[in-house]
Amino acid sequence: MKAKKILVMGVSGCGKSSVGSQMAQRLGLTFFDGDDFHPQHNVDKMSQGIPLTDEDRYGWLQTLNRLFIDNDSAVIACSALRPQYRDILRENNDELVIIYLQGDYDTIWSRLSQRADHYFQGEKMLRSQFETLIEPGADEAIFIDITQPMDEVVAKALQAIADKT
Repeated sequence: MKAKKILVMGVSGCGKSSVGSQMAQRLGLTFFDGDDFHPQHNVDKMSQGIPLTDEDRYGWLQTLNRLFIDNDSAVIACSALRPQYRDILRENNDELVIIYLQGDYDTIWSRLSQRADHYFQGEKMLRSQFETLIEPGADEAIFIDITQPMDEVVAKALQAIADKT
């Protein structure tokens, strides 16, 4: 069985979009960057360095859930920081495979601080994401260490999915 619905999760700056798009390309699946589906209100808050609330995230997560439901196959990059967020994404998507891109604060901050032209701003917001993050259990997600080169991260994620399915 081949995984057809994949969530690539983790805090901002961990490589979700890059890894997710490469995985989708190699698997012949459609890629959606969850950030592209935030309502303008959320984008405005994040641009000002204001962390999102659960209320802010709810509609956005429902939109991403609908993408999984409406597409026979998809790879979606989304932070999915808490179990209840992942539960929304999994609703009516029992076959969803979750890839958790795991990294430490210093590694991710060094990557984020080099980003230009992205609405996610500031060390305060990254700290907020780490404070919000409740890592998935080993039974919920496949853990991939992001300290290795991007090609290795993608290869290990793809191999883990192949081993699991």
